[in-house]
Amino acid sequence: MALKATIFKADLQIADMDRHYYQEHALTIARHPSETDERMMVRLLAFARHASAALVFGKGLSDAEEPDVWAKDLTGAIDLWIEVGQPDEKRILKACGRAAQVVVYSYSSTSHIWWNQISSKVARARNLTVINIAAASSEALTRFAQRNMQLQCTIQDGQIWLTANDETVEVELSVSNA
Repeated sequence: MALKATIFKADLQIADMDRHYYQEHALTIARHPSETDERMMVRLLAFARHASAALVFGKGLSDAEEPDVWAKDLTGAIDLWIEVGQPDEKRILKACGRAAQVVVYSYSSTSHIWWNQISSKVARARNLTVINIAAASSEALTRFAQRNMQLQCTIQDGQIWLTANDETVEVELSVSNA
């Protein structure tokens, strides 16, 4: 018998001063059995950074045809495709062909090695942005992973702070465009 996803609930308050987006989201997150708390929290961070009424979690690890997070317009066209981790160049290029904008959030201490290996292979993708989250930041986010979470995300001048239980983590990002 296959293992089932673990369900997490998150009440996420977002104050994004850069985009003038101020909303509260009641999210249900299905964590695949092979997914770590760190990866799940990076998915949640990606959601917070790009939050909109159209943004939803995809099947991600459960379905190779869907991203971790995405937004579609009213016609069904994919506006935003978000991958978490270190996808191979074929998956990235396929996503770039299907979506108006593709963002990859990499988060491990080996992300720079992965990016050095594939950057030249995806250089022609003009709609690709790769965001590396400092390993210390993504590891710190795992402390917030609970079945029921109350989170606040503040974004200002490109800086991100995630707060839960009177503890705040400043998320360090570095952005690369293909």
